[in-house]
Amino acid sequence: MSDTVRQRGLDSQGFIVREGSLARVPPVFRPVVAAARDRLPEVFGARLHSAYLYGSVPRGTARVGRSDLDLLVALREEPTEADRADARALGVALDGEFPQIDGVGTLLYGRERLLSGLERHDLGWFVACLCTPLVGEDLAEHLPRYRPDSLLARETNGDLALLLPRWRTRVADAEDTDEARRPLVRFVSRHLVRTAFTLVMPRWNGWTSELHAMAEAFAAYYPARAEQVRAAAVRGCEPTGDAAVLRSYVDDLGPWLAEEYARVHGVKAPRPS
Repeated sequence: MSDTVRQRGLDSQGFIVREGSLARVPPVFRPVVAAARDRLPEVFGARLHSAYLYGSVPRGTARVGRSDLDLLVALREEPTEADRADARALGVALDGEFPQIDGVGTLLYGRERLLSGLERHDLGWFVACLCTPLVGEDLAEHLPRYRPDSLLARETNGDLALLLPRWRTRVADAEDTDEARRPLVRFVSRHLVRTAFTLVMPRWNGWTSELHAMAEAFAAYYPARAEQVRAAAVRGCEPTGDAAVLRSYVDDLGPWLAEEYARVHGVKAPRPS
């Protein structure tokens, strides 16, 4: 296998390699991972099919006191509001108990949806390539292997035009303080950088979850927008609370990216409301 293929997250046949593993979890984060593994079956009982880690912790790049713990939980049936409340309560408990993390984010889905044809190149790909098995049967065994192609690009991030009006509302409704805006800047920055990367992913021919590497991959193909995306990558790691940044995202970079994405890859298949 060539060094370039390895560096770009592909195997020798050009398929995306699953990026994380329990072996890569830094020692300081292992107690919180063990606690999540032990408590998830207690919280969801027989409804739990499987659970996964994703993000910086299983990639081995988490920062003590700065990174959150990201979990995906697959239930045997579609999640209820009670399930979501239970997940929030578990997250609050873990966050309060383990100072090495800064929050817990939990995604909840039903097994049938994760394996559905509609989600094959979105949530299915996410489970198979970006999630590390923690509890239960690995759903990746029922999913295909994935290449960094235009279909994957379209189905992962081809809905930016639908998201922009919601972001504008969140920006308008946010409390007028740096502290209140900072999490929103971080969230939107990361989403825009990832969308910029998947716009060029088929040409770059690889996968990475590292924000600065994503920005550099994009910059090679769109130099006129390179500095905007590089700056967004910085804010995705070290967010400011600047209102002007959010306005530039929803009024300039976001609309341009949505239009270019639709031109290059098309629009994501509609989901039920």
